[in-house]
Amino acid sequence: MKLTAYITRELIPPLLAGTLLFVAVLSFGYFFISSQFLGGVPAGLIARWIGYQLPDTLVKVLPMGVVLMVVVAFGRLANERELVAIQSGGIGLGRIARPVAVIAGLVALLSVWLSLWVAPRANVETRGLYWDTLTRSGLSQLVGKQVDLGAGLSLYLGGYDAGKRQLQGVRVERWTRDDPKQGTLVFADTGTFEGNVLRLTGYSVYTLNYAQIPALNGIVRKGVTDPAALSAAVQQVFTAVSLPDSPTAALSLDTGLSRQETLAKYADAIGADAQGFPQLITTLTAPGVSVADRQSARRELNRKVALPLGNLVLALAALPFALRFGRSLGVSLGIALMIAVGYYLLFVVGITVATAMPGLPEPGVWLANIVFLLAGLWQLRRA
Repeated sequence: MKLTAYITRELIPPLLAGTLLFVAVLSFGYFFISSQFLGGVPAGLIARWIGYQLPDTLVKVLPMGVVLMVVVAFGRLANERELVAIQSGGIGLGRIARPVAVIAGLVALLSVWLSLWVAPRANVETRGLYWDTLTRSGLSQLVGKQVDLGAGLSLYLGGYDAGKRQLQGVRVERWTRDDPKQGTLVFADTGTFEGNVLRLTGYSVYTLNYAQIPALNGIVRKGVTDPAALSAAVQQVFTAVSLPDSPTAALSLDTGLSRQETLAKYADAIGADAQGFPQLITTLTAPGVSVADRQSARRELNRKVALPLGNLVLALAALPFALRFGRSLGVSLGIALMIAVGYYLLFVVGITVATAMPGLPEPGVWLANIVFLLAGLWQLRRA
């Protein structure tokens, strides 16, 4: 019991110090990249923005902290011959390393929770706060883009007034799933998008059946003068037309994505990681979801589990390096960075392979964990 407590006391400080160091480096990077847009923003709002990024940052840096923990702690124990003394008393390396497995397992569980439940929500809050409050650009990044709002709706903006948070030159489309030639188009002069509600003013709504256009075109070309026939043909194309009773009348549409989720997905060049466990499971199990979306959700779910479990794998892989090379703090830090960078590079390669093999993403997503697990076991036997 005393040995376990002693080893644990050796492990906790480098884990906390390494994690804080790597979090600080990444957080400074986030601030530095966006600093040109944050002039005059209160420090409290900037701190809140960085805080929202903390869960996703922790998922990324905790494996590096675990590697540093093992290399520094066991490197010191090996360098000062404490491991030799412990083993001379008949205590094996497996028992000595038991606290490493426990701490790495707890870190892995924390990371899974952050990855699947906390970080996705925080990422959405991060983008919403950045675009709506810090830069005050709002939805201006969506101008000129056709974006999918979910619930069968797609949105196009001709302009955006950031001061009034007002959409301008709006076009909304909703197409019938079973018949791609039937759909509803909504045109509006202005509108607002708050929460999950798109509220449009100066609107007009047209429900069209494009499959009937050839028949209407045939009637026009033949020069048919029968008003009833022409009217019937037009009604087959424009099955419904809705115009407001007054210029101030408003049309409200429920969207699948909220305003914040839309910003998180479309405002940046690379969308935020906003899919958590509930969304991924829904995509995998709900009827009517496309094969491509199911494959993407399957890959993402594996990725969100594989990286957190990498904490356990890296703890094992780092142990033999700590026993053989962890002679000083500088060397230990260098070895920890080498192992962590190698793992992340292989993880990215695996994700690339998984993307290229959408039908079977698991081998690619778990490639880094498998390679480092086998390499760690092999090195441990040699050590």
